[in-house]
Amino acid sequence: MVKKRTCTIYLYMEGGGNTNALHTRFRQGMISVLEKCGLKGMMPRVFSCGSRNDAFRDFRQAIKEEKDAVLLVDSESAVCEEYEYLPWHHLKARDNWDKPANATDDQCHLMVQCMESWFLADVETLKEYYGQNFNEKYFPKLGQDVESIDKDQVNDKLENATRNCRKKGGYNKGNHSFDIQGKINPEKVKAASKWAARFFDTIKEKCDNKK
Repeated sequence: MVKKRTCTIYLYMEGGGNTNALHTRFRQGMISVLEKCGLKGMMPRVFSCGSRNDAFRDFRQAIKEEKDAVLLVDSESAVCEEYEYLPWHHLKARDNWDKPANATDDQCHLMVQCMESWFLADVETLKEYYGQNFNEKYFPKLGQDVESIDKDQVNDKLENATRNCRKKGGYNKGNHSFDIQGKINPEKVKAASKWAARFFDTIKEKCDNKK
């Protein structure tokens, strides 16, 4: 068995629930997706931080310690055009977060509008995961922008599409989201979310530069 190598990139993510078991599953899900992006030979150190405020706190501390850190949080809402690829501007306007000294825009990334938005981009994976009676009519067409879908509507779509599924039952964030995260196709997500593409491409570039 080949031992996974890690690089000195520290990824601090919003999410993971409130138990160690869920944090582990969340980290594993993200690692699986990053491996599909070509990072199998050189992986960032991935941290599941819980709340968005906790993720920001941990990121700030890492920056103080001069670590090459990356923050990944939900945008929680649509990102206006004037803030395209200016995540700190969005987070200042929405959460009143100040960009830490010495932090750059390429160290901050947004899941627009939430992690589950990525799931809408890969209907085939959801169909396979939930099995019979999965209703794909609630989902956008392949490659269609998912960032414009309101966060509440994203969750409604997942719940409605899986309501009659017997294999896994209806969508459950704690029980299902981290499993799905590890199975999704990042190329499909990148095609439907420019912010996701920015995140995956930036992480790969950073890790490649550490080889």
